[in-house]
Amino acid sequence: MKKRTVQSPLSRILTIALFGLLALGACKGKKKVVAAPEPAPVEEVKPTPPPPPAPGPSAEEVAVGKLENYFNSIANSSNLDAANTTIQEASGMFSNSNTPVLIVIHEESGIKDYDEPTTIDKYLNYLKDTKKNLNFISDIRLDNNGRVSELELRRKK
Repeated sequence: MKKRTVQSPLSRILTIALFGLLALGACKGKKKVVAAPEPAPVEEVKPTPPPPPAPGPSAEEVAVGKLENYFNSIANSSNLDAANTTIQEASGMFSNSNTPVLIVIHEESGIKDYDEPTTIDKYLNYLKDTKKNLNFISDIRLDNNGRVSELELRRKK
């Protein structure tokens, strides 16, 4: 009979362990080769267009500003020559010297009552004589050339 040695159980364990390791090494899982993930698309950030520039003053607003300055200058002029010079400058803004000037004396329910109609020439001389500018421009109409064709005034309060 064969004699069993102490080494025998140990060698069996080592042999089994060796086969186990080989078996595990041979059973590697086959993984599919995956390409590196594509980077997320970068959204192009379009700069927001600047807001449209604030509209400049209209031709009517510019004309009203100039005329108010002329009216105040004529009414507050220190001598007749200065007033007459300013009247000549202001007259250049009108289509002619007979441009109608309407002065609203009363308005109710959208119906306007006017003072006796006058012309711009007479009104400018009135400002020069009285040295008082009691009215402000409430409506202005320009012709195709940008000159004033009609003017509506109201009393200052």
